[in-house]
Amino acid sequence: MRILILGCGYVGQPLAKELMKLAYEVHAARRSSLSIEGVKAHQVDITQPDSFKSLPRNFDWIIFCASSGRGSAEAHRAVFVDGINNLIDWLGETSARVLFTSSTNIYPLTDGNWVDENTPRQPVTGTAQNLVDAETALIESGITYSILRVAGIYGPDRGYFYRQLLNNEAVITDKGKRWMNMIHRDDVVGAILTVMKTQPGTYNACDDKPVTQGEFYEWLTNRLGKPMPPEGEVTHRKRTTTSKRVSNKKLKTAGWTLNYPTFREGYETLIKE
Repeated sequence: MRILILGCGYVGQPLAKELMKLAYEVHAARRSSLSIEGVKAHQVDITQPDSFKSLPRNFDWIIFCASSGRGSAEAHRAVFVDGINNLIDWLGETSARVLFTSSTNIYPLTDGNWVDENTPRQPVTGTAQNLVDAETALIESGITYSILRVAGIYGPDRGYFYRQLLNNEAVITDKGKRWMNMIHRDDVVGAILTVMKTQPGTYNACDDKPVTQGEFYEWLTNRLGKPMPPEGEVTHRKRTTTSKRVSNKKLKTAGWTLNYPTFREGYETLIKE
């Protein structure tokens, strides 16, 4: 099997290594240079249509797991909306299957209710709207696709709220009642591998137990011996703030198993490291 990973960064690099273990031919592309033993690396800027011309063709799978990093809203739109449209134009008529990593942030609920893959993608703003536009372009392209809507990723050297707490910058909003959904990076890799073995469709990737902000900080501060953060307002975040509980039942029914079923197992590993 011949696989191309577009945006081979925080998730893409460990994914490439897992795919290599399965004896696949793995190609990886990103804007900056990349070196992974056994992986054929390509330097590509997905926001520029002509950049795709340097890539070989005839892939069985193309996995779009690019990130805009901490760039502006315009940079985010360029990566996801322009990037997916440039990919679609480059592919033309193809037998390749595309897997697009989206986000559970496209569910705009703020009432704490449960959502699943059938929950409507209501009009949203900011980066979530970009992801809705990218999903729509892929859905309407005629290409065989799967969409993986991923919750907030944490893992080695990653975890927004964890870093905020360590830097004494964390604040509690809405009296800690806001629901949060998380997933360890290694479980995102496992989710992608599961989707590659199952029917095309849309799947949520999050751990088994959504957690309120208050419960999360209570456990983490007790574990680290730090005081609870004060109440306040979050500033300088690109993502729209939501409060919902995301169901992962569909993907688990397809055979996905988690290494870190809740944030406790995942963050315990990070703390020990």
